[in-house]
Amino acid sequence: MSQKLPNMLESTIQKIKEMVDVNSVIGAPITTPDGVTIIPVSKVSVGFGGGGSDFTTKSSRPGEDNPFGGGAGGGVKVTPICFLIVKDGAVRMMPVAEPASTTADRIVEMVPDTLDKISAFIDSRTEK
Repeated sequence: MSQKLPNMLESTIQKIKEMVDVNSVIGAPITTPDGVTIIPVSKVSVGFGGGGSDFTTKSSRPGEDNPFGGGAGGGVKVTPICFLIVKDGAVRMMPVAEPASTTADRIVEMVPDTLDKISAFIDSRTEK
C-alpha cells in the first residue's frame, strides 16, 4: 500500500488540474465591435478524496505484498460570479445573481445605472 494510494491521489489531482486552469476563474475577454470588452469571472470549487487498505489473506506470507483495495475521486464546480465590462477606460462589474425579490432590492440594483445616466446628462448639458 505504500505507493498505491499516493499514486491514486496524485492521478486524481492531475486530472483535476487538466480540467481547471486560470481561464476557469477569469475567462477569455470578449470584445464587441463597438469596443466594449466583457470578461467573465467565476468561482471554482474543487474537492477530492481517497482511501484504501491492504488486505491480508490466510495464505499470505511475511514480506509478500498483500492485495490492495482502494479508490480515489474528485469533482469540480464552476459558478459564474460576475462580468467585468470595460468601456472607454472605465470598468464596471455586473454581478450574476438571483433577481431582486423586493422593491428595495430592485432600487438598490438600479442606483449605479441611474447615476451613470444622470452623470451623462449633466456632462452633455455642461458641454452646451
